[in-house]
Amino acid sequence: MSSIIYVAIDTPHLAQAQALAQQVGNHVGGLKLGLEFFCANGHHGVHEMRKFGLPIFLDLKLHDIPNTVASAVQALHPLEPAILTIHAAGGRAMMEDAKAAAGIHTKVIAVTALTSLDQADLNDIGVAASPREHVEQLAMLAREAGLDGIVCSGAEVAHVRALWPQGFFVVPGVRPAGSNMTDQKRAVTPREAADAGASILVIGRPISKAGEPAAAAREIAATL
Repeated sequence: MSSIIYVAIDTPHLAQAQALAQQVGNHVGGLKLGLEFFCANGHHGVHEMRKFGLPIFLDLKLHDIPNTVASAVQALHPLEPAILTIHAAGGRAMMEDAKAAAGIHTKVIAVTALTSLDQADLNDIGVAASPREHVEQLAMLAREAGLDGIVCSGAEVAHVRALWPQGFFVVPGVRPAGSNMTDQKRAVTPREAADAGASILVIGRPISKAGEPAAAAREIAATL
């Protein structure tokens, strides 16, 4: 089950990213490269990480007017990411244009509610719905826009999968039992997320900050 684990490589330092990928490459299913890495290393960095032979999840969370997002997605074609994120809050037209602009081998998925947000945080930004209701609404909009799936917390994935059986569901903020939650507010264990229907699990610090990242990745995979 290690194939559903994508390790989050959140560092601006290419050498550190390469070292981590080298350590865990045989124990994970893919590499998630986020804003911190991409802003520091750009296309070159992604090309270098592709050399490890693992699928690349490019987590850029694009969010702008439809034309700008579509142009950005087109600019990413040479990187051939397996997965690319945009924000569902950008609306139906933005999501439709992003999907239309993506390469045929790239899954475009929509971020719904960040796992660092709870009910109080949603209220602060004017969302009166519960996290589950908010995720459900954005998930259905993403499905109608033709996207491949969404990003949501493990607390919502079972409910949304029941509504969208063919969807592709990315669950970040996953924390092994007994781990520090850090800035995650709606985290679940890897086994809970997998049992609930996650397509892939994104796991960062429990692997990347471990004394032995490869061992940490193996231990998490064993729980699945």
